[in-house]
Order: sequence, then structure tokens, then C-alpha cells
Amino acid sequence: MDIADTWFCRPPRAAEGAVRLFCFPFAGGNPAAFLPWQQALGAEVELHVALLPGRSARLFEPPLRDMDLLVATLAQVLRGRLDKPFAFFGHSLGALVAFEVARALRRQGLPGPARLWVSGAEGPQTRSVKRRLHDLPDAELVAALRGYNGTPAELLDDAEMMALLLPGLRADFCLAERYAYRAEPPLDLPFTLLTGDADPYVEDARAAGWARESSLPLQRERFDGDHFFIYPHQAAITASLAAALAGAERRPAALQTEVMP
Repeated sequence: MDIADTWFCRPPRAAEGAVRLFCFPFAGGNPAAFLPWQQALGAEVELHVALLPGRSARLFEPPLRDMDLLVATLAQVLRGRLDKPFAFFGHSLGALVAFEVARALRRQGLPGPARLWVSGAEGPQTRSVKRRLHDLPDAELVAALRGYNGTPAELLDDAEMMALLLPGLRADFCLAERYAYRAEPPLDLPFTLLTGDADPYVEDARAAGWARESSLPLQRERFDGDHFFIYPHQAAITASLAAALAGAERRPAALQTEVMP
């Protein structure tokens, strides 16, 4: 089996598409959050969702807590999947991971994404760590997770299941909370920033810091909702992605959307 099949999942029986979309989940997220997007994206888009150690089918593998190691591994894994036009989408922690993988590909002289969607995240240079979660006692960490509104209550109430999931969650929060930005030139590709207007964890001014990371104007899409606005607005988000990705194999420059006020 190709090592990329271990690190990236595809929907069952999905056909090959003309353009690839690599999705990077939020802290504690797994491919199940994004694989349903395939139908809305259409047959032209080939969806790949990152599956990190300590999640889902890799639940019993030790999770990674070092961002540099994670990014280097993902960049290496992706080497065999860069033969088509592709784009990145990342939500929350996933936005940081997607951004750093794009920079790693550039450092290695490899093809980079034609577009980067960064969702539910403050800019790498302007972000703030509002609370350290990765070293909280179990009960306090579970209580904090309830506030994010991204984990079903019945799962949070299942002590045995949470005992299995908490190591991966801690590792993800460790990645986010220990992240250290390193200065590099802006990427020469368009960024689209997605935010929820009632997200208590993302300050608008800090999210606008993504503009520093691209040589092109930052594009924005705002939605009503909290940190997990991507769930109620899945249809609108996937429609926007599909429109931007349409025909990318024929017109790479078509990976553009209207700049939003």
C-alpha cells in the first residue's frame, strides 16, 4: 500500500478527479468530518483528507506532538500526489498545518497548492494562545471541549471512549499551542479566509493576519456561527470550493474567487 494511503483517506469507491483537494482537520478531527464533502464537490475534484496517528483507523498509533516533524512527514508523503493541480483546505489547527506544508513544499522546490483555504484560524504571525489545553487534567480538558461545540455530548460523556481519544486531542492542542512562526517570504498563491461571526476563539483582527502570508490580496468569506460554522454551512462552503476548483486542470489560474468586502 502506498504510504500516502495511510496518511490521507479518500471516500470509498471515489473516482479519480482532475484536481485534488487535500483537507487538514481541526484538533481531534478525523476524515469523517470531511469525507462527506466529496458528493458536493463533484467528480472533477479528488478529495483527500489527512489522517494523523492517534485518530480513527490509526487510533492506537502514538500521536505526533511536534509541528516540524508532522509537517516534514506530510510534505514527504505528498511527494507522490503532486502530479495534478491541487489545493489545500484546513480548519483551525488544520489551517496552520496546511500553511506550513505549503511552505515546506516550496522550500523543497516541489509544486505547491494553487490555492489555500484557511478556516477558523488566526494568522500565523498574529494568532494568540488564549488558553493552554494540552496539559489540563482529563476532566478539565473534557469540560473545555464542550465549549468548542465540535464534539458530540454523548461522546464527551463516554469516559472509556474519551480515554482513547484524549491522547490524540492533547497532541493536537500541543501542536497548536507550541507553534512558533518562522519568517519566510509570502506564498505566491491566493488565500481564502473563512470565519464564523460568533467564533469565540478567533478574533477578526488576528484572523486578518493571514494577509501577511500571501503576495496576493486576502479573500474572505464570513458565515454566521461559532468555531464549527463549517458544519451548518457545509453546503455553501463546498459549493464555493467546487466553483473555485472547477476546470482547474485546464485553467490553473481559474482557482480564483471574488474578493469579498
